[in-house]
Amino acid sequence: MKEVEAMATMTVSLPDPMKEWIEAQIRRGQYASTSDYVRDLVRRDRARREQELTLEELRQKLAASRESGDGSRSVDDIFAEAQEIARARGLIND
Repeated sequence: MKEVEAMATMTVSLPDPMKEWIEAQIRRGQYASTSDYVRDLVRRDRARREQELTLEELRQKLAASRESGDGSRSVDDIFAEAQEIARARGLIND
């Protein structure tokens, strides 16, 4: 059985256009409530941030890359792999 998480209340102030946008998404049936919309945004943001490299991780990867010397792959091969990674992460669509 799934454990129910405790809920807390948070008050958020938004400009009218943002509030209207959220209400429109609810009317379209995309979300059940404003809270549902905000929870979805937070979930997506957390997932995105968990996939991002920190600046220090990026520096370490760059240093390791420089130390490894020149690669044997072509620019086209590298670009094709980058596109596949972006597709897998849902960043681009065909």
